[in-house]
Amino acid sequence: MMKTEKSILVYLLFIVLATFVSCSDDDDDDEITDGDWWEMSDFDGVPRSDAVSFVINDVAYIGLGYDGDDRLNDFWKYDLENNYWQKIATFPGEARNGAVAFSINGYGYVGTGYDGEDELNDFWQYNPITDTWTQKTDFMGSARYGAVGFSVDGKGYIGTGYDGNYLKDFYAYTPETDTWEQIISIGGSKRRDAACFVIDGKAYVLSGLDNGVYEDDLWEYDPSTGYWTEKRAISDDDDDNSYDDEYTSIARINGVGFTLNGYGYIATGSTGSMISNIWEYDPQQDLWAEKTSFEGTTRTEAVGFALGSYGFITTGRSSTYYFDDIWEFDPEKEYDEDN
Repeated sequence: MMKTEKSILVYLLFIVLATFVSCSDDDDDDEITDGDWWEMSDFDGVPRSDAVSFVINDVAYIGLGYDGDDRLNDFWKYDLENNYWQKIATFPGEARNGAVAFSINGYGYVGTGYDGEDELNDFWQYNPITDTWTQKTDFMGSARYGAVGFSVDGKGYIGTGYDGNYLKDFYAYTPETDTWEQIISIGGSKRRDAACFVIDGKAYVLSGLDNGVYEDDLWEYDPSTGYWTEKRAISDDDDDNSYDDEYTSIARINGVGFTLNGYGYIATGSTGSMISNIWEYDPQQDLWAEKTSFEGTTRTEAVGFALGSYGFITTGRSSTYYFDDIWEFDPEKEYDEDN
């Protein structure tokens, strides 16, 4: 081979190697490392999906759900400081999955759901001081499951879901009078298995399923006005701007929502296949940013909650496998694969 030909081959090889290294560096630059995960002490109850959770005074309460054979009515509390679980009084209503739960002024509330035969509309209060449950006035709307529930400014709210038809109605509960009233329905489509979180006195409901469509909208409810406001879509919806170019995996069903440090989060769930990513919502900018993906086994129908500055995900299922692990998430810490 002539010297000139050798020089050309060496040059071409250099170009190929440089291109390969460049592509590798780009992939590393694109890796998401915002946020880190730790596995905590396993949930003490049997593995399950479609359970509920609420938080009272930095203690998380988890119960109900479905284990693949039976609906459940046991309840447990999680002490983060000591990283242990303790069983509490058994839920006295029908065992169920697909219910909703929230807390108001030091009490937990649980309602609606599905017992394997019927949709439900009963509503219960939990007192953590006496470790007792008290039945309250039935939920005002139709019996349903797959609804969302949250509390804002001393009132509880339940809406959307499925009662044989997809729903978009909403109702507010006042604990002092043990009464319900219907409020303005959420905008957009009817839906079931949506997600929600509350930030600075406003509630946010997003996504869910309606007639086979994974909804890509986000709605803000302001209890001071009683109105819903549609925010930017959670998909690549705006061709004139680039802020949503990466919004390809926010919409889902059966995701978990929680709030940390003024930001909302949605994680896990499915869109036909399981989702492991987690997205952070900035309500001031009305923008989303993807964080480090969930490190546990990909799943749907989990529960999520926040304690202090950390988010938590536990239970859920993947196909017919049910989980009892619990994972802590710190959105401020850079990802460390060795922890």
